[in-house]
Amino acid sequence: MGQSVSTAKLTSRRDCNRSQRSKSKSTALVGQMQAEEAEEVERNSIDVLSDIISVLPDECLACIFQSFTPGDRKRCSLVCRRWLRIEGQSRHRLSLNAQSDLHPLIPSIFSRFDAVTKLALKCDRRSVSIGDEALAQISEHCRNLTRLKLRACRDLTDAGMLAFAKNCKSLKKLSCGSCTFGAKGMNAVLDHCPALEELSVKRLRGITDGAAAGPIGPGVAAASLKSICLKELYNGQCFGPLIVGAKNLRSLKLFRCSGDWDKLFPLIVDRVTGIVEIHMERIQVSDIGLTAISNCLNLEILHLVKTPECTNVGLESVAEKCRLLRKLHIDGWKANRIGDQGLIAVAKYCLNLQELVLIGVNPTKISLEMLASNCQNLERLALCGSDTVGDAEISCIALKCIALKKLCIKSCPVSDHGMEALASGCPNLVKVKVKKCRGVTSEGVEWLRTNRGSLVINLDAGEQLDASASDGGGAQDNGVEFPPMVASQIGAPSIASSSTGRSTSHKLLGLLSGMSLVACTLRRFGNSNGSSQS
Repeated sequence: MGQSVSTAKLTSRRDCNRSQRSKSKSTALVGQMQAEEAEEVERNSIDVLSDIISVLPDECLACIFQSFTPGDRKRCSLVCRRWLRIEGQSRHRLSLNAQSDLHPLIPSIFSRFDAVTKLALKCDRRSVSIGDEALAQISEHCRNLTRLKLRACRDLTDAGMLAFAKNCKSLKKLSCGSCTFGAKGMNAVLDHCPALEELSVKRLRGITDGAAAGPIGPGVAAASLKSICLKELYNGQCFGPLIVGAKNLRSLKLFRCSGDWDKLFPLIVDRVTGIVEIHMERIQVSDIGLTAISNCLNLEILHLVKTPECTNVGLESVAEKCRLLRKLHIDGWKANRIGDQGLIAVAKYCLNLQELVLIGVNPTKISLEMLASNCQNLERLALCGSDTVGDAEISCIALKCIALKKLCIKSCPVSDHGMEALASGCPNLVKVKVKKCRGVTSEGVEWLRTNRGSLVINLDAGEQLDASASDGGGAQDNGVEFPPMVASQIGAPSIASSSTGRSTSHKLLGLLSGMSLVACTLRRFGNSNGSSQS
């Protein structure tokens, strides 16, 4: 009896185990079938996408590539030979490592990228750069080049620049830094590039010897030049003939260029009357130069950075005559040569002022109140490293600056009481930056944020004060976010994984769905195919 019961139990267990194994096998089979179906659907969608893209003309595909990031463009070039060709032919910007081993690769690179108009050649300072022959070869492939940037190409000489200039006569912008060619190479560009509009030169080694440098310019390019930027040049005044001859010049920027510029500015403003922007940093210029600059009646932007010989007298002269001034940046370098007297003149005459940056300057409530009352369009204000800007001055600004949108306060004796004044003042204020103001606490900032929720407030107590604008930063280096310029660089394609084609295709499909240009093209091709079949 007991044996029959145990036998029945064993039989029941075996049946149960068989049933469970059968269910597991069926579940696994169903999962495998679902995975296969999913792969089939994905393959079909890719096939459909391939059919859609295959009818797109090259121009439309190139237009789509223009909307991609550089990384996605590189991955697109690996999908198929057609995409590789179209991506190369539609790329207009190219940045290359300009070491000497680039030379043998030039024909293959520029046979693929045959539409390049903007080229950057950058070499590591410890490496050997390309030479004259390589630059000449590049110029033969890129005769439609409009922009060229050279960085640390120390093996280029005047001969290489001459060969380049003869081939690339459509050049509009040249930027070179830490190169070793000299005045002859620069004159070659100015003599053969009549469309040149922008010239930026930094640390040009070939003109460090004042006696041997010789004058640069004006050349045929002087008539078209609109912007000249000179940085860290030992003998920057050899560009004097070019600056004086550039009658259509609108922007002049001088950073740490030695020599007495007081002698040159009267000549410049006598010949060049349309200048609207002047930047001067750490150059030898005094009130004599500022008085000459005051004759630029169209001047809208003036930066005086660490020019200790410029005083209230020179600033008054500029303010009285240059009444179109919109942006004024002054870094007084703690010299106390510019203060209330000059700023009151600005408030009296420059009523269109929109942006004011004062670094190492000590204005008081008197000048700030006049600026706030008279300059009704003042939208951006920065006060950095001032010993006289406290709670009373901030309260005055809050009360009077109706149009102010952005305010930066750095290394000033301001406390939470000054922040409280901003809660009810400056009705258009959207952003406040406070840096290294020891009297301002996080509690005070939180109180202001609570009472004025729409206001963006940044508090930073640990950043060092640096007023230098030598790299184009200027106010940005001091925490003033007044709009910077940006440039993108594109390199050569890199190796991608095996899934590149699939992921890129799906990205392309998403882009296709939102582009009316492609939709119209598909309809046009569909109609043409239908009519041909009928």
